[in-house]
Amino acid sequence: MSIKIERIASNIVKEISYILAYEVKDNDIKFVTVTDCKLSSDLSYAKIYITVLNDEKKEQTLNALKEASGFIRKELASRIDIRHTPELEFVYDESIDYGKKIEDIIEKIHEDEN
Repeated sequence: MSIKIERIASNIVKEISYILAYEVKDNDIKFVTVTDCKLSSDLSYAKIYITVLNDEKKEQTLNALKEASGFIRKELASRIDIRHTPELEFVYDESIDYGKKIEDIIEKIHEDEN
C-alpha cells in the first residue's frame, strides 16, 4: 500500500471514530471501536474493521452501522479532502479474538510445564 493510501486510511479511521462517538445518535453504535481501514487502490472502496464492547450485540451493531453508513459517508466527505468518498463496508475485526485465543493457548502450555 502506498504512503498516500495509508495516510488517507489513517484519517478515515480517526474521522469515523469521531463520527461514531459524537455524531451518530443510534445507541447500538455507541460502544464501537474502529481498529483499521483497508482501502482499494483507486480509493473507491473502504473496508472498516470494528470491535464492540458487548460481543452479544455484534450482529445488531453491524446492522446498525450498515444502516448508518450513508450518514457516516456524508459526514466523512465533508471532513476528508479527497475527490471521491469511498463506499464503506463495516466488518467485525476477528484479530483481537484470535490474539486472545493464542494467548490462552500459550498460558496453558506454560501451566502444563510447571
